[in-house]
Amino acid sequence: MPGFEIFGKEEQKEVNDVLETGVLFRYGFDGARNGHWKAKTFESEFANLTGVSHCHLCSSGTAALSIALAACGIGAGDEVIIPPFTFVASMEAVILAGAVPVFADIDETLCLNPESVESAVTERTRAVMPVHMCGSMAEIEKIKDICRKKDLILIEDACQSVGASYKGRFLGSFGHMGCFSFDPVKTITCGEGGAVITNDKELYLRADAYADHGHDHIGSDRGLESHEILGANYRISELNAAVGLAQLRKLDYILETQRAHKKAVKEALSQCPGISFRKIPDESGDSATFLSFFLDDESRTREAAKELAKAGVDGCFYWYDNNWHYIRQWHHLKQLKGAARLPLQLLDKYPDYSRINLADSDAVMGRTISMQIKLSWTWSDIEKRIKKLKGIFS
Repeated sequence: MPGFEIFGKEEQKEVNDVLETGVLFRYGFDGARNGHWKAKTFESEFANLTGVSHCHLCSSGTAALSIALAACGIGAGDEVIIPPFTFVASMEAVILAGAVPVFADIDETLCLNPESVESAVTERTRAVMPVHMCGSMAEIEKIKDICRKKDLILIEDACQSVGASYKGRFLGSFGHMGCFSFDPVKTITCGEGGAVITNDKELYLRADAYADHGHDHIGSDRGLESHEILGANYRISELNAAVGLAQLRKLDYILETQRAHKKAVKEALSQCPGISFRKIPDESGDSATFLSFFLDDESRTREAAKELAKAGVDGCFYWYDNNWHYIRQWHHLKQLKGAARLPLQLLDKYPDYSRINLADSDAVMGRTISMQIKLSWTWSDIEKRIKKLKGIFS
């Protein structure tokens, strides 16, 4: 990863198709398009790839989360269980939907611990949003069983794991809806883009309308479309969709390359003392965007992160101190600082995020380093990287 490492003539061709027609808007202008519908084509091909009935392409992964929450009816006062290790968008989308994020611990999958999820359920819980972090999967079948037993909505945040699967089934296809990101640093990119997928036609129609101010998209005259619901503008442009379409058609190559590169580095690191690896419930379904490993304790992990940086081993993340991806540094959440008063602040009761105890998650994240696996590495690059890693950890 990421997909921008392999931009080429394929992306240029798809973008030129759009520029030659002059139609950058994803809806209407049928006669001027010369048959080019980049967003619609992406949706069809991505639905087919992931084995679902419906896909809606939108402006970002964050938009995808907001669309899925709205389509599933999540709103004022509803509790949504999420992990503390995720991009801030997961938490932000829940809050801006008027709902309340409730954090459950992660385990060594780096994703939600099913036991912690079950313990976090209250009478106000409406949904669970597992995040398939760093290219691999949560214990999704166990989490789905909890949702089925408790009659909860399951929304998968697969923004970081496009192409990953569990027991032959693509991540994002287990829940009521699945969400993806195609931002500049994702496995495949639209520049900016996202998608929601589902097998439920009603959820799809609601998502499709909500993402475009409630338009029902019936008929060919946009001015005559009805508005069944209120919505927002989460539309993607045909230019972004065109880039993503070319990237989507390279996904098999991307996954094959990432998996080969990760395998080589992991085999070398496995020979080093004091290193263990993230638990991956289905190794064959790992998209291999990251190699995540554990050291003995927080002190040794901090030291190793510094040694990696000093040795020039780039793309290594110590998430425990990261401002964007772990709750420990989310001071804006802990203080509930928004541009305006937040919906949950109107509730009689909501969590004090400054006092949340996530000791199990801290114990995992304090020992974790994740190394980005790049498409552009040559085998010479990988050999040099392995030599540096052995110098640090052997």
